[in-house]
Amino acid sequence: MAELAQSGASEGLWLRAERQNAGKGRQGRAWDSPAGNLYISTLVRVRPGEPSPATLALVAAVALEEAVSLFGVQPMLKWPNDLLIDGAKLSGILLERVEDAVIVGFGVNLAQHPDDLGRPATSVAAHAPAPDPEIFAETLAEIFARWLSRWREGIAPVRDRWLARAHPTGTALTARLADGSSVDGLFDGLDPQGALILRLADGTSRVIHAGDVFLL
Repeated sequence: MAELAQSGASEGLWLRAERQNAGKGRQGRAWDSPAGNLYISTLVRVRPGEPSPATLALVAAVALEEAVSLFGVQPMLKWPNDLLIDGAKLSGILLERVEDAVIVGFGVNLAQHPDDLGRPATSVAAHAPAPDPEIFAETLAEIFARWLSRWREGIAPVRDRWLARAHPTGTALTARLADGSSVDGLFDGLDPQGALILRLADGTSRVIHAGDVFLL
């Protein structure tokens, strides 16, 4: 997809793989990619005056959450774009910037999930009948286009939807930052630009712009 972005591919292009031999998640982590799950990427061309491209993570999250909910399960969002069911991870979303484009990649456990990751994972099939990946992809593309259009008018509707589908205010979280440090606190919403706000033990707030976040 990166080569297509560099060669001028149009926004709205979607590419889906039946399976992957070397799927990757955040920070280069391996992503188990058996047949029956969804592995798909789309291309967004960013324009002057739009919200920060980083907030496309929220767009992707709310679009995927809405799509999944149409197939009989109701996931919860965890910042910035994880979908969880009963604390187990259902999907992964990865953003990659290529010149004036952002590649948004989705990996969704539809039919099966790994059980040897050292952290809980789940699938749609563990809770409801698994949708056909092609049908799910078509649903996701339609919903993503709608949320992308709203995002271009301002991040507020996306932020509001994200908050409505996330864990409640006061949820205990820990954020692992790029420098290796960790910050523990209580979820206190998102700032106007979609960054995570943690309320610390001393009553102050810490705004997290990037990092891995875990439920405590």
